[in-house]
Amino acid sequence: MVASARAAATNSLVSDWLAAQSNLKTWSADFVQTRSFKSLSEPVQASGQLSFAAPDRFRWEITHPSPTIALRTGPELWVIYPRLKRAERYPLTGTAAGPWRDTLALLEAGFPQSQADLESKFMVQSQTVTNGICALDLQPRLASARRMIPRITILFGTNDFTLRATELQFADGSTMRNTFTRSAMNPPLDPELFKPSVGNDFKVTDPTRDGKR
Repeated sequence: MVASARAAATNSLVSDWLAAQSNLKTWSADFVQTRSFKSLSEPVQASGQLSFAAPDRFRWEITHPSPTIALRTGPELWVIYPRLKRAERYPLTGTAAGPWRDTLALLEAGFPQSQADLESKFMVQSQTVTNGICALDLQPRLASARRMIPRITILFGTNDFTLRATELQFADGSTMRNTFTRSAMNPPLDPELFKPSVGNDFKVTDPTRDGKR
């Protein structure tokens, strides 16, 4: 009975979080990204800012130690390396884009628009609450996505339903955790944030066509 009551309470929290997400139009936050690899004794950290606009525009900008921008703008994903004057463009339409498109959907896991949206992409594996933080463990439904990222954990506050962190487990056993601070719900965001700033002096490649990163 106690376990059932706890499960019901956790399910209610998830429902309330999803209800709060339905009101989300834009979101921004600072983040610290921690990558852990089996081959390295110490994790690798980076920091930056995330901007998101529903339903599918985002900008992950790493500012330290090496500037890198991952930009979703409609039917394209851009990865831009400002110092190197290099950019990679990934079209998200067509057969070749399938694995990239599926994986990109996982990066947007922290912003489901509804329960149906969440369940169309993921299977819920477990839900736990610790110190006011609910951790939702998810498994991608698509086999192509699972081959790259078999598990995602979303962590949100139980008092304000604010996204606190996401953690991705990759097929090689490495993990990437993004911890968010100074988040803002529905801030005004300049549309220019979601447009690639790539000058004529940049080398632009399409890895889905060229077969290289």
